[in-house]
Amino acid sequence: MDEVTIGLGIILSLLLSETLGVTAGGIIVPGYISLYLHQPLQIIITFVVAIIVWAIIQILGKKVFLYGKRRIVLALILGFFFGFLSRNFIFIPSEIGSVAVIGNIIPGLIANWMDRQGVIRTLSVVILTAVIVKLAIILLFGGVLFEQL
Repeated sequence: MDEVTIGLGIILSLLLSETLGVTAGGIIVPGYISLYLHQPLQIIITFVVAIIVWAIIQILGKKVFLYGKRRIVLALILGFFFGFLSRNFIFIPSEIGSVAVIGNIIPGLIANWMDRQGVIRTLSVVILTAVIVKLAIILLFGGVLFEQL
């Protein structure tokens, strides 16, 4: 079911990009976010890390020549770094949930699109697309809300 979710997220993200001109934080992001809709803390942490990365890029962009590939690579590296920190150095009780970011490059991809099209627009499109993907998966697989652990 994960492969179908990611694939459906790619298709929906491409459709939104081509029709409305908005991108859901990168073409693979909606599928990954929809896989974690039952873990809102991880989604929130992922968005917080993406906003931190976006803010760092905004600050550094005023002091250093950051355009094109440099900007994208910096976003991905910072997202990866903060994701690594969230997975390995922040420990909370297991009943609260995980504070690890989703994926290794997802926060960086989201931050990159926040930089391009704005924070609110990017977060709104990511959430909307992820929910639509999850709804489609529920309909396709006969009402299964979340994967069985």
